[in-house]
Amino acid sequence: MANNTLPEVWLRGPLKDIPALLQPVAHALLQACEELNALMLHFPDALLWEKVAGMASAGFHLQHLTGVLDRLFTYARGEALTEQQLNYLQGEGKPTTKAYTVLQLVENFNTQVSMAIKQLGNEDAGRLTDFRGVGRAQLPSTVIGLYTHSAEHTMRHLGQLIVTVSVLKN
Repeated sequence: MANNTLPEVWLRGPLKDIPALLQPVAHALLQACEELNALMLHFPDALLWEKVAGMASAGFHLQHLTGVLDRLFTYARGEALTEQQLNYLQGEGKPTTKAYTVLQLVENFNTQVSMAIKQLGNEDAGRLTDFRGVGRAQLPSTVIGLYTHSAEHTMRHLGQLIVTVSVLKN
């Protein structure tokens, strides 16, 4: 949860066991985690799938934030997506696939961020420029490209989630 007495995560110093080039990725993911937890603290389950002006629901953003981290970090490991990951992708934004609560979706995101931080800590900095294929088309990227995109994509969806939640709460 966000702590307003502390500076943003990136201003708290280097994270132990995270390679220097991956510090910004870890900082962004941890910042997103803190902000998301604070934002969703009192958000009602009844509004989870409501759309604002036809835009994506809060439920979609929460599912997508978790799913995209899982997928991008899988590609960074040089692995293909599993059937379970593909099924999760198909279910993003569909409230009928499972009766989620806000708390469950937030906990899923927290778990995914923890797993991502662990993977970053175990990453060999010498492999960051290694090629990785993305998706069925195996579009070209690198390990560091995937990690960097995971951070910026997470922050982009967090921003959209902040706006959606703010409108729905008022």
